[in-house]
Amino acid sequence: MIVDKSMAVHRERMIKEHLIARGISDEAVLKAMGDVPREVFVMEGEERLAYEDYPLPISHGQTISQPYMVAYMTESLELSSEDTVLEIGTGSGYAAAVLSRIVKKVYSVERIAELATSARQRLIKLGYDNIEIMAGDGSLGWPEHGPYDAIVVTAGAPELPKALLQQLKVSGRLVVPVGSYQTLQMLVRARRKSGSDFTVEELCAVRFVPLYGAEGW
Repeated sequence: MIVDKSMAVHRERMIKEHLIARGISDEAVLKAMGDVPREVFVMEGEERLAYEDYPLPISHGQTISQPYMVAYMTESLELSSEDTVLEIGTGSGYAAAVLSRIVKKVYSVERIAELATSARQRLIKLGYDNIEIMAGDGSLGWPEHGPYDAIVVTAGAPELPKALLQQLKVSGRLVVPVGSYQTLQMLVRARRKSGSDFTVEELCAVRFVPLYGAEGW
């Protein structure tokens, strides 16, 4: 897979104007956003729009989130280099690629099998070797590899998915859009304080595609 080096200037503008200028300050997140070639994760013909600050359509009615939201959610996970992270909603694989530049291991679950396959192939071609992808019901997580230091959900859930909460380590963080409407949610961060004790804080209002599954819509 060929990465267009001329896109570097657009990537740098994205970091300065859409991320730093809007408050993203975590150096590891900024470096990861600068390292990952977003243009290869968008649909063919959309490459010139890859670094604009809005979501873009991918196949099967799904989207790749705007750069700021990817950075904001990643920063909200409070990651360290030894963390293991679970992502729900692989999509094109872009957010998983960003996470993989920061943490030790990324597991990602995608509901649509064709998207899971194409994302896996794309990430392999790009040389991202610390990401594993599974096709399945993301609302139930991926318990075989848990518990996780952090879990991020890139689709809107009607409530906090209990299965995902239980797959967090103590002190682990879950960042997920939650709302009673399928297209309007509040991004929240849940933190596991003990086996059955969680704290929940609201971060910002967001709009994501719905999370479908046993603990979704």
